[in-house]
Amino acid sequence: MIVEPKVKGFICTTAHPVGCKANVISQIDYVKKNEKIAGPKRVLVIGASTGYGLASRITAAFGMGASTIGVYFDKEASGKRTATPGFYNTRTFDEMAQNEGLYSKSINGDAFSLEIKEQVIQLIKEDLGQVDLVVYSLASPRRTTADGTNYVSALKTIGSDFTQKNWNLRDNTISEATLTSATEEEIANTVKVMGGEDWSDWMNALADADVLADNAITVAYSYIGPKLTYPIYHEGTIGRAKQHLADTAVSISHQYADKGIKAFVSVNKALVTQASSAIPVVPLYLSVLYKVMKEKDIHEGCIEQMYRLFADKVFGTDGIQIEADGMLHVDDWEMREDVQNEVMEIWEKIDTENLLELADTEGYWLDFYQMFGFKMDGVDYSADVEV
Repeated sequence: MIVEPKVKGFICTTAHPVGCKANVISQIDYVKKNEKIAGPKRVLVIGASTGYGLASRITAAFGMGASTIGVYFDKEASGKRTATPGFYNTRTFDEMAQNEGLYSKSINGDAFSLEIKEQVIQLIKEDLGQVDLVVYSLASPRRTTADGTNYVSALKTIGSDFTQKNWNLRDNTISEATLTSATEEEIANTVKVMGGEDWSDWMNALADADVLADNAITVAYSYIGPKLTYPIYHEGTIGRAKQHLADTAVSISHQYADKGIKAFVSVNKALVTQASSAIPVVPLYLSVLYKVMKEKDIHEGCIEQMYRLFADKVFGTDGIQIEADGMLHVDDWEMREDVQNEVMEIWEKIDTENLLELADTEGYWLDFYQMFGFKMDGVDYSADVEV
């Protein structure tokens, strides 16, 4: 069938298999042209099919020469409905890794479940023995716990409502968006879904099964951002969950100190992802940030961020680069004073009339479509493809 993008709100309901393959290959090519990383050789990536998780797996395999197991939760194609992009991404990754003689196996299922944890542990026992690096990169709006309780996260402020400029993606206008404040139950549910509890559950399960090597490292991902977005993110429900994630890193390191296991949170740069596209105000901030960082030639996508994280901040010659807050930071270029000053100068004057001039809206949309395999160079989108 001929696959075209069908965008509804902040999501695309189709994915192009050839475009997704081209996207993964371009990320692999980026890593391969850079220097090899002296990192672990047995890596588990939880949330491995898109965004930072996929980029982490690509970096581990093609940058470190690691054997990788990836856990992902994606739908296969059905009738005229395409698979989700992560399904095509993972299929391509496995194919490319195996073509280069790299061990690669992927498990499709709910990473929150005990069943998938047990499957992964059994696979590690059979094929790898133990793992040296665990990347935790889950991004889900809901979680069902082992007792069958379903928790749904809330994208809300804490304490009071918040109103700020917002880019209406449908008609390229600038208006205002208001986020309402969360109830205590909504805060608790968001922490339950997006906090560190499941990360801790994974580490406990791996350690109890003796498939976690001594001196192993585990990394989870977070975002803080500028003061502009604090009420939405850093000081909102998501921020509360991310604080729990940071606290969990400390507790994991303390719990397994005798085995030399260390847990870290990496604070990454703001990028267009399926999650960030859904957050009011953030797409406008992103498009302005993209413009400023591209003009300074310091813009990075997921793969550039993850290569720099592991090559420079975790497995570099100077050791693990922890900042004063106890976390790794590859948002350091985004948060540079000159970058943020220029972003805020633009923010103060941006409106509907000058939006296209002052923001990189094209760059935003290109990243959005490429997440789903569209607008990739060298792909014939008029061709009939097998989905």
